[in-house]
Amino acid sequence: MTHAPQTQDPFARPHPWYVLCEMTDSGDGLALRERAEQALFACAGDGMVRDAVLAQSEAQAKALWRIRETIPEAQFTNVKHDVSVAVSRIPDFIERTNRALAERFPDALPYVFGHVGDGNLHYNVGPASLVARKAQVNEIVYESVTALQGSISAEHGLGQLKREAILHHKSAVEMDLMRALKRALDPDGLMNPGKVL
Repeated sequence: MTHAPQTQDPFARPHPWYVLCEMTDSGDGLALRERAEQALFACAGDGMVRDAVLAQSEAQAKALWRIRETIPEAQFTNVKHDVSVAVSRIPDFIERTNRALAERFPDALPYVFGHVGDGNLHYNVGPASLVARKAQVNEIVYESVTALQGSISAEHGLGQLKREAILHHKSAVEMDLMRALKRALDPDGLMNPGKVL
């Protein structure tokens, strides 16, 4: 929250991980709220949740979402990644990659956020001094992704920056399938020409 002064931590003290969850139902929301409270109490009792807050108004809900929405802009200069792994492997990925980075770059600061419900993560690495060593940082992150059978691209796709990297992280069969799909959907090469395929 240091880099986003318009936000406020909803908790009395900071925590290493935060989960933002928005739930809706077609009723008045009271039954859903009761179920959410019961689930949070049960998780707290099992030691799975340390603290929780439920928005009491639309304004409070927007304030919570503002925290999430300011994360990318608060990270001005770092090595950015948009990767995906199976939801069940997210903890392994984070632990494995953090450890590998720390061994190679003791000053590395991972900033991990994203969509844990579908395995898409933004795994960004600071400080800014590591931008000059982006290739080495990418290698560590992508090796972890590949070892856990994930993908070096997620919601934002490959773009042009990962055009060469994808060749090292996808099998020949997968690349051939991608090319076949491209030919089937775009036989004249009119859509996004000269990009990945």
